[in-house]
Amino acid sequence: MYLKGPDELERLRKQVIEGKKAEEGQKRVVLCTGTGCRGAGALEVSEAFQKELDRSSDIELKRTCCHGFCERGPITVIEPMGVFYQMVSPEQVSQIIAETVKKGEVIEDLLYKDPKTGENIRYEKDIPFYMRQMRLVFGHNRLIDPTRIEDYLATGGYKALTKALFGMSPEQIIEEVKRSGLRGRGGGGFPAGRKWENCRRAGADVKYVICNCDEGDPGAYMDRSLMEGNPHRVLEGMIIGAYAIGASEGYVYVRNEYPLAVQNVGIAIKQAEKMGLLGENILGSGFKFTISINRGGGAFVAGESTALMASIEGQVAEPRAKHIHTVESGLWERPTNLNNVETWANVPVIIERGADSYSNIGTEGSKGTKIFSLVGKINNTGLIEVPMGMTLREIVHDIGGGIPGGKKFKAVQTGGPSGGCIPEALMELPVDFDELTKAGSMMGSGGMIVMDESTCMVDVAKYFTNFLRDESCGKCTSCREGTLRMYEVLDDITKGKGREGDIELLEELGWVTAEASLCGLGQTAPNPVLSTIHYFRDEYEAHIRDKKCPAGVCRDLITYDIDTELCIACGKCKKECPVEAITGEKKVPHEIDQDKCIRCGTCMEVCPEDAVKVQ
Repeated sequence: MYLKGPDELERLRKQVIEGKKAEEGQKRVVLCTGTGCRGAGALEVSEAFQKELDRSSDIELKRTCCHGFCERGPITVIEPMGVFYQMVSPEQVSQIIAETVKKGEVIEDLLYKDPKTGENIRYEKDIPFYMRQMRLVFGHNRLIDPTRIEDYLATGGYKALTKALFGMSPEQIIEEVKRSGLRGRGGGGFPAGRKWENCRRAGADVKYVICNCDEGDPGAYMDRSLMEGNPHRVLEGMIIGAYAIGASEGYVYVRNEYPLAVQNVGIAIKQAEKMGLLGENILGSGFKFTISINRGGGAFVAGESTALMASIEGQVAEPRAKHIHTVESGLWERPTNLNNVETWANVPVIIERGADSYSNIGTEGSKGTKIFSLVGKINNTGLIEVPMGMTLREIVHDIGGGIPGGKKFKAVQTGGPSGGCIPEALMELPVDFDELTKAGSMMGSGGMIVMDESTCMVDVAKYFTNFLRDESCGKCTSCREGTLRMYEVLDDITKGKGREGDIELLEELGWVTAEASLCGLGQTAPNPVLSTIHYFRDEYEAHIRDKKCPAGVCRDLITYDIDTELCIACGKCKKECPVEAITGEKKVPHEIDQDKCIRCGTCMEVCPEDAVKVQ
């Protein structure tokens, strides 16, 4: 159905909403089939549901994408009851249909159990992981089949576009975005409205807008999940931005490792074109805008704006100096406005609700909400959306559920591989752009990796520096050689070869790398090193001076010993040791030959009495 004007769009929306009202009370199984849940077997669960429901025409199976609580997948919600089931397996499907869908009986074993109270919780809104969130952007994922534009229209989709095209001038749109305080969610935090304004002022017949869905940070998958679960929201933001800027062509740059995101945004583009929401004369407004998909090859540096544009042009993904900004000369030397997925997805919220409503959320310098991937040594792993300014303690302990196994919190790294590590002493820190920067870290795209007391901070710095030196494009000597040299020094320290002066050398290397590098990769690459030195200097000193790893992680600096008083001589460690380094007879405490031991930790893993100790 090709829509020729806003009135036709509203008539269609009303038809869709009326149809859904008529379905109120209908029995429905809502299943997350996003990438995270697919990894836990969601497609097999979907197939099992489909086989069962083929016999019951009055029951609908709605396949959505990420609901956020990823470690509990596959997630299933039974409507109209609203019962939230977790970790559903294909073998449990027939029971769900028979007992819950048809009889209305709740299966207690499939409910979320609060680890603090032991209580089974029936509804999503009552689960602590969700209770403290504010899901302005991400919340509709659970309501939408991303392959059906009708679902998006029913949630108010494309209302903001209609308002922008027929009720606001481009200048008014830009002013609204400026007043909202929206800052880029891709890492830089630059005010989106100012960027749009500069691009609009650039004189050119052809301009471009780009959506950056490259997202190369380890552990981060916010953009992927938004693009998979609600692609039309991203497209709507891009169309509004293009109209405000005066662009006629757009690109979605998405890494090739995101096949479901590529698929769903491709479907969304075709649906929007078919309805007249993309292409020539959008909704009869006279505005023309098209969107193409460009698949990236997976280079981390391609997430940098100028490197990404070079990749679209068919060149090597290398950054260039920004003495001329991309809003003046970007893609093919034309004015280009690039924002990431989450930034574009915020635009319809701002236009529809108004800048004042949006700016009331967050802090003075960081408005709105932010989506984070909360991963690592934490009980509740997944995607969360919270208002800017929520403290690290609230995120880690209230939403994340604290640290598993009764261990102590040690640090959280924010901002991806180039982010800094923030210690327990700063747990009351409000999470926003400015406060994280002051603490020696950054917002980045929104990755949060939680670490407990068993984490070695020198090893953490080494891990991320290894990632960054491998992903450096090599164009800048400071980045290419600086990240390599930092890694070599860190590697020596973790192997017991550290020397006095290495800490100061790392600080100097970090400063030079940051100051002399061309793009954000090199400029922020020292953050993991410098922040861990700043907050955990004692661990570096223990590695260098005492040749000890306090966390018991660095193999060359630890030994495994068997406590003879605890050893029951069961023989499990001896049997499992890959190098036959353990000796001992039945009923006689065992011993480890340190000359043979390769410090693999297998003996500690299999010991039933915790008799193996790290020294």
